[in-house]
Amino acid sequence: MLIPCIDLQGGQAVQLVHGRKRELAVQDVLGLLQRFRGYEWLHVIDLDAAMRKGDNNALIRELCVKARRDYGMKVRVGGGIRSVRRARALIKLGVEQIIVGSAAFRGVRPNSVFLLRLKDAIGRRRVVVALDTAKGRVVTHGWRKSLQVSPGEIAAAFEPYCGGFLGTDVDREGTMSGVNLEWFRELRLATQLPIIAAGGISSQREIRALENLGMDAAVGMALYKNRVR
Repeated sequence: MLIPCIDLQGGQAVQLVHGRKRELAVQDVLGLLQRFRGYEWLHVIDLDAAMRKGDNNALIRELCVKARRDYGMKVRVGGGIRSVRRARALIKLGVEQIIVGSAAFRGVRPNSVFLLRLKDAIGRRRVVVALDTAKGRVVTHGWRKSLQVSPGEIAAAFEPYCGGFLGTDVDREGTMSGVNLEWFRELRLATQLPIIAAGGISSQREIRALENLGMDAAVGMALYKNRVR
């Protein structure tokens, strides 16, 4: 299943290469819902919240209301979710699932105290843990801190706390250079929970290949540049 991505920065929908260089920006964020109609899920990342530069809560609320009311879409949100309070606030805005990244980790192990509180507060199925990877190692804190562990080595340890995983191949994120199927096959072997794949996806053929692995495909750049529909 293809999942359209909207990365929010300064009230705009942006697409970044490797999470750093801005490639494009769209001012009419709500207008993207018309373009993305027909999909079951919308994948939203609040980059400002992730970088501790404020948040886009008001826009997220509008996206949730319009996506559900007009298009029957569910919204998943990540970026800067470091507390149970923040997660609860997003659920109240209409978010169906939240993605937790850096706060899910304590060293190279699960931050079990936080994750248990999160699961108790909003329910395990609403929690998605980000296992984002660069050069084979999990990266956190805006993809700037590398942990000496691969996602396959730790995925099972997170299973009691979440309903699924987001796996972003940071090395290919925003490049449309093609999906690294070998890497995603390895991640698939590490867990039975649902996986959302992201990074480098550039064609319907790759999306189908991920579906054959039992994964959804979160697609940004290739959608905005009309490489996939």
